[in-house]
Amino acid sequence: MSSYFTDLAQQYIDGEWRPGTGSWDIIDFNPYDDEKLASITIATVDEVDEAYRAAARAQKKWAETNPYARRAVFEKALRLIEDREGEIAEVIVAELGGTRLKAAFELHLAKEFLREAVNLALRPEGRIIPSPVDGKENRVYRVPVGVVGVISPFNFPFLLSIKSVAPALALGNAVVLKPHQNTPIVGGSLVAKIFEDAGLPAGLLNVVITDIAEIGDAFLEHPVPKVISFTGSDKVGRHVATVCAQNFKRSVLELGGNSALVVLEDADIDYAVDAAVFSRYVHQGQVCMAANRVLVDRAVAEEFTEKFVAKVRTLKTGDPRDPETVIGPIINSSQAEAVAGAVEQAIADGATALIHGARRDNLLEPSVLTDLPANSPLLKQELFGPVALLATFDGEEEAVRLVNDTPYGLSGAVHTANIERGVAFAKQIDTGMFHVNDGTVHDEPIVPFGGEKHSGIGRLNGDTMLDSFTTTKWISVQHGRSGFPF
Repeated sequence: MSSYFTDLAQQYIDGEWRPGTGSWDIIDFNPYDDEKLASITIATVDEVDEAYRAAARAQKKWAETNPYARRAVFEKALRLIEDREGEIAEVIVAELGGTRLKAAFELHLAKEFLREAVNLALRPEGRIIPSPVDGKENRVYRVPVGVVGVISPFNFPFLLSIKSVAPALALGNAVVLKPHQNTPIVGGSLVAKIFEDAGLPAGLLNVVITDIAEIGDAFLEHPVPKVISFTGSDKVGRHVATVCAQNFKRSVLELGGNSALVVLEDADIDYAVDAAVFSRYVHQGQVCMAANRVLVDRAVAEEFTEKFVAKVRTLKTGDPRDPETVIGPIINSSQAEAVAGAVEQAIADGATALIHGARRDNLLEPSVLTDLPANSPLLKQELFGPVALLATFDGEEEAVRLVNDTPYGLSGAVHTANIERGVAFAKQIDTGMFHVNDGTVHDEPIVPFGGEKHSGIGRLNGDTMLDSFTTTKWISVQHGRSGFPF
């Protein structure tokens, strides 16, 4: 077992590693074999307060630090990740049940986002705006919001913590990070350790490992943070948004999806099959952008289905440490049970199982379902597991209607021989992101990332980070003398 699970099984507050003072422990398990990785005494409301107060104290000086000096921290953090990549990959495999391929994918993206944070430190620019008043100069400054609270998920915890933490810090803010209870090391302590070793001053990044059963809404309601960046389910996201609005905070919400991959009648079928299988089964389907639904024009449905099912049958399910494994474990037993139960319910409701994957503890072999009734709830909800739903359509108009018939609007893809036809199709979909002749799972450092409808509010990546983690301040200067009516 990696020393990370012993050395980092603590809270990180104001530059100090220390145990929480709660009355119970979060037990960190390997989802593949149930090995106990760590035991972490949870943080209390008092420790959440200490973390936010420390962040507020440290932030003022950090905001005044030359951005070129701030940038050096992220350059060092990037080098540290590169030096420790093998160790970090092992921790991802153990704590998440991520495959070797998934760990490499997550680490690659994390490094790309850190490279963007290096540049982001220099990006805020002010403006001088004309005034209708003689002698007056209007200056608009771009300034940090102050302190940002970040809540990260369990599926890509290292990447998705860094994705908010690094830009917020680069732009002159301080951060308090609350990782998911199932991934406290990869999503929390490990991120803090990287930045500590990179020379980030104490107090600027704090990690509190805790549970709402202990702290309630204290993380959200605390008066210090001005922005809460949350990645997770739409159910929890709705609550986060409500509490933030009640407390006059900005919320950035990256929520779930029910993405569709669409295969038009002129598509390259073999290529579409490869894209669809990856888009559905990457990281056991525990990806917000995953292709929950695969919609195929009836004219090519038979050929596509035959090839899709054949490829899915080749996916190896098992130990994520095995380089040949494609499908590793679901994050925990309750999630595995929920996904397996959804499959059984769909079959009971009339769906046909082209592949009916077996369950072994947290391992779910891939399933492929078709002939779902039009009113099946599975067609409209997010399904976080290795289950593909195949459906047919007749013509583009019906395809557009089916894609949009969901409360979500995160990602999606369409396959066609005519690129402009694909772009025209994409424009009709109510979603934040859509891809032509590709998969549904994409994230790039400088392209706006986010969803519509129940899939979130706001955007991350690139210049949109300025909107998320800074604010504008108008300072006017009267060089002459204003006239007043009295």
